[in-house]
Amino acid sequence: MKLNTREWGTGDRIALLVHGIMSDHRTWRRVGPALADRGYRVIAVDLRGHGESPRGEYSPELFAEDLVETLPGGAELAVGHSLGGLALSLAAERLAPARAIYSDPAWASADPVQQVDPAIFVHFARATREQIAGLNPRWEEADIEVELATLALWDTDSAAFLGGRPLTGYLPQKPAVPSLVQLAENSFLIGPDDAGLLSERGFGIRTVVGAGHTIHRDDFDGFFRSLDGWI
Repeated sequence: MKLNTREWGTGDRIALLVHGIMSDHRTWRRVGPALADRGYRVIAVDLRGHGESPRGEYSPELFAEDLVETLPGGAELAVGHSLGGLALSLAAERLAPARAIYSDPAWASADPVQQVDPAIFVHFARATREQIAGLNPRWEEADIEVELATLALWDTDSAAFLGGRPLTGYLPQKPAVPSLVQLAENSFLIGPDDAGLLSERGFGIRTVVGAGHTIHRDDFDGFFRSLDGWI
């Protein structure tokens, strides 16, 4: 499936951005231009079922196949957030970026028996401005507007693959390329045990203190500080 994309900047140094569930390329509204200012040609996708991309069947493997079908191989940098981090990890060997950054990736649950009910996400699709602001007190007003707009376009069926089961089985055995895992403080996805295991497997680990799950919206400056040496 060919995905809808948004680009910032020009040149031969390419950075790829892959958003999380319920979102689309607009979540990167500050990150894309900031990377372009650093000399990158930035390409951000809308995953299938999100934004302006087509709808279809849904699974992590299909999200990954779409990235391979849509994005250029051999980019200098690839960043995936949450579900986008999971999809990127499944596509990384084929996309072969020089470096990969997984921002609070959806590889596991910090509580390994916690069931992930798709209905929670479906219910959130009807969230009001006030609810979004209350859940994300550090977001700028523009991010709240983006969230409302992206939720309006999101296909709620894309959450069904979660199946009401604990999120397990996706923690990578090794990095396909040099890789950094960027964690929110008290991540509900990557707990301390899994972070230690990933470090033993060769992943760099950095935590953005005070940031919630969507690090680049919660603490834009902290997001970039934690990527020092990787971008």
